[in-house]
Amino acid sequence: MADTVLYEVTDGLATITLNRPDAMNALNIDTKVALRDSLRQAADDPAVRAVLLIGTGRAFCVGQDLKEHIGLLATAHETGTGDTMTTVREHYNPIVKAITEMPKPVVAGVNGVAAGAGAGFAFAADYRVVADTAAFNTSFAGVALTADSGVSWTLPRLIGAGRAADLLLFPRNVPAQEALELGIVNKLVPADDLVAEATAIARRLAEGPTAAYAAIKASLAHGAAHSLSETLEKEDELQTLAGASEDHRIAVEAFVKKEKPVYLGR
Repeated sequence: MADTVLYEVTDGLATITLNRPDAMNALNIDTKVALRDSLRQAADDPAVRAVLLIGTGRAFCVGQDLKEHIGLLATAHETGTGDTMTTVREHYNPIVKAITEMPKPVVAGVNGVAAGAGAGFAFAADYRVVADTAAFNTSFAGVALTADSGVSWTLPRLIGAGRAADLLLFPRNVPAQEALELGIVNKLVPADDLVAEATAIARRLAEGPTAAYAAIKASLAHGAAHSLSETLEKEDELQTLAGASEDHRIAVEAFVKKEKPVYLGR
């Protein structure tokens, strides 16, 4: 992997770190490729049971590297050729799908500002631990663009369509406390505690019933776009699978014995 993204697996937890602190973890091509491939690696690795996505420095991720992007725009203007937005289908879409579709929980540890696609990646995570000094900004309309990185799907589901439209039409920094009140933040922590708190939550998930978490993710995604009747059928299907897992048997036996279950992740 490129050193713009760090990848480490310890005791079932894959920590993926955006590592361009001098650029506030802006997404140049190398970073986008490395992030996409790291997430896919974590999704495919049976030893990984949870993922923590975090940034170094004072930002989580400010989105597209506009210094790189303006060069691509200039080349396209001069030559009259080239699609400068192929990054959406080549990078952003696969990244968001890797986060939302992997059968294991993803925690975003938002250590600082999350803007544009950076905000989109945080919104796509299953759980957001956010420093009290952090902020969110959709930013797309500020550079005459529309939403990408799944924001038009994730943000309305977090805060409602009306509030999502407000933040997309009139982009601004949303401080962490306001983001908590809106429903973007799952847990707000002091900035100095962010890494430890986010790691602890991600590690707790890595030690939990992985198959059940995968079913919960699938159930929530299905329920967001289907009727109650169809959702009930999906719940039946997923509960049948969860009920046949080793972790379910372990949990029930531990409950009866009044012991703490030690899950196998299957």
